[in-house]
Amino acid sequence: MKYERFRKTIGVTLLLLIGGLTACQHPPTSEPDASLYSALGERTGIESIVEDLLYLIVEDERIAFQFKGIDVAHFHKQLSDQICDLSGGPCEYTGREMRESHSAMAVTETQFNALTENLILAMEQNGITTGAQNRLLALLAPLHKAVRGL
Repeated sequence: MKYERFRKTIGVTLLLLIGGLTACQHPPTSEPDASLYSALGERTGIESIVEDLLYLIVEDERIAFQFKGIDVAHFHKQLSDQICDLSGGPCEYTGREMRESHSAMAVTETQFNALTENLILAMEQNGITTGAQNRLLALLAPLHKAVRGL
């Protein structure tokens, strides 16, 4: 239980780092899917996923240092807006572009994968179906190169 709570704290931080600090727009070939927004629990559900992700991030030694000193409330809002927007919800993500917001971070493949693992855990903790998880991950996958600076 204690480890899960710590892991939950780290996850919330990670999700916010990836989503809130990275300005994301819909990948050119993706179309918003309101049913995904609904499957994620709409705004309230997305905010819970992001919060849990932040807790998981804080607990994850592989990535926690990347989030040190961030404005957690701002990151939470930006990442929630980004996921809401990508999933077909009524939100508009207005943050910075992914490449710009991650340019000085030198994100490794291991760190990128750690964040992804924590996002999946956060979605599982919130009862999101595997199908909905995969649909969201498919929308986020095109951002990999920009986050990694490739």
